[in-house]
Amino acid sequence: MWALLVLIGAASVSAHLQELSFDGQKVFRVLPQNDEQVEILNFLATIMEVDFWQPDSVTLVRPKMQVDFRVEAEKTFEVEDLLKESGIEYQVLIDNLQAALDAQFDSKARTASHSYEKYNNWDTIAAWTADIAAQNPDLVSRSVIGETYEGRPMYLLKIGKSGPNKKAIFMDCGFHAREWISPAFCQWFVKEAVETYGSDTVMTTLLDKLDFYVLPVVNIDGYVYTWTNDRMWRKTRSKNAGSICIGTDPNRNMDAGWGTLGASKFPCASTYCGSAPESEKETKALADFIREHLSTIKAYLTIHSYSQLLLFPYSYTYNLPPDYQELNSIAKAASKELASLHNTKYTYGPGAKTIYPASGGSDDWAYDQGIKYSFTFELRDTGRYGFLLPESQIKPTCEETLLAVKYIANYVLEHLY
Repeated sequence: MWALLVLIGAASVSAHLQELSFDGQKVFRVLPQNDEQVEILNFLATIMEVDFWQPDSVTLVRPKMQVDFRVEAEKTFEVEDLLKESGIEYQVLIDNLQAALDAQFDSKARTASHSYEKYNNWDTIAAWTADIAAQNPDLVSRSVIGETYEGRPMYLLKIGKSGPNKKAIFMDCGFHAREWISPAFCQWFVKEAVETYGSDTVMTTLLDKLDFYVLPVVNIDGYVYTWTNDRMWRKTRSKNAGSICIGTDPNRNMDAGWGTLGASKFPCASTYCGSAPESEKETKALADFIREHLSTIKAYLTIHSYSQLLLFPYSYTYNLPPDYQELNSIAKAASKELASLHNTKYTYGPGAKTIYPASGGSDDWAYDQGIKYSFTFELRDTGRYGFLLPESQIKPTCEETLLAVKYIANYVLEHLY
């Protein structure tokens, strides 16, 4: 009996952790009209812990910008009072975060094993990388490009028919731990590649003539932590010297305008850029691999959420990249392709001008390494669920994103340089 109680207790620990942490928490959307209202939001962020969802940090908030943030349960009344008093337009996007968290798992696919239509934990994804390679030896191979801070192997899948002098496209998912729809897309892409090779003419041509490197999760430690401790965790899990705060934002940790616009030097900040460029083992492994394969990698795609955006360089400066015209026309056509399936509207453009400035990002870094076709996807949605996109939306999200990715890949193939 006692053993059974211990087992039941262990099983409910993770549920209990999340229950404790998110019940009654709210996500607000505000629209500050002027500098004074922006100041009030800054004040709010200094007097209490506010988790900014969009943009990533209060320092990026500007007048007329839509701002989404999460507030602890016991502070929600204070926040509403402050917003009302200040005359700041607001709405409650998510009334009870725990309920939204539970509602994520609404998929019909309730299996203990891997499923493309539900969110898989890291152990399931890791096992899947081995299985998909074993089952498709003529199309998929798996390698390890490094290990995380906590010692987990970083698995990379290479997809394509073997052939001489092939160029490649590199795609990664799961930079930010809480963006679960992102790794779901990398898995979906691999599934589509192996299942439609030989029947879908575009995919068959792509895999015959190009290789795809797919890194299913960049920030594995953070991703694991979102399953076990804190669903809203964003950063890596490395220790910071001289601080009790854990982790670095891996997408502020690359050597592209590092530590300047839209990044923080404060270890407790969600956009902390780290102690130096590539200070994180995960970003270093990624960057090392790309540097070693620079002669073959012609496109870099990085998958994030949420906002429904297709971005290209630059984010660390307002200057437009030399290839602006071409990148903009690709983004426009890819967004149109994506919308053709479920009419999901994407906004596209250079990062800094389209959303907000952010330095140390992987797309800017890849572009500055000479990888011309460098894009960031921000997948569904526009805030109704935010980071807690229900599993029932995995399939439509992945289907539409696949159309855009295939469009970009096909363009790259026809415009090799």
